[in-house]
Amino acid sequence: MFLKTCLRTFSSPRIQLLLNKNSVASKIVNHKCVASLSTSKLAPANEKVKITFVLNDGKRLETEANVGDTLLDVVVNNDLNIEGFGACEGTVTCSTCHVILKPEDYERLPEEASDEERDMLDLAYGLTDTSRLGCQVTITKDMEGLEVQVPETINDARS
Repeated sequence: MFLKTCLRTFSSPRIQLLLNKNSVASKIVNHKCVASLSTSKLAPANEKVKITFVLNDGKRLETEANVGDTLLDVVVNNDLNIEGFGACEGTVTCSTCHVILKPEDYERLPEEASDEERDMLDLAYGLTDTSRLGCQVTITKDMEGLEVQVPETINDARS
């Protein structure tokens, strides 16, 4: 039944019109519902915090992040130039979004790393006790001013 509903949704005239008009659709509209294709958790509109990515060469990339986005979403949504970051697009099958947090920030994270995340982190270069995968760290309001260190090199565990 679910498959039939999905097929009906994607082949509906409304969707085809949306796809033809915009060439890329970020939302699927089916009668009374709207479903976002984003992997981010829902958050009240316009809640933002400042986040800084510190590259190995000392360059600082300061940006604003939407509450509910992941660190990977922040890099992608703000078109930050961090080479190779997030190669698997958040599927936890590589370690290219490896970041290092300050101990006090690491302790404040609402969720611990899952076993799957820890397995990928074991393959990351420059692993520390406060390492996380950016695709697994969800931005909260109390992360205002967060600084994350991006390691010197990345290891794409898929290769």
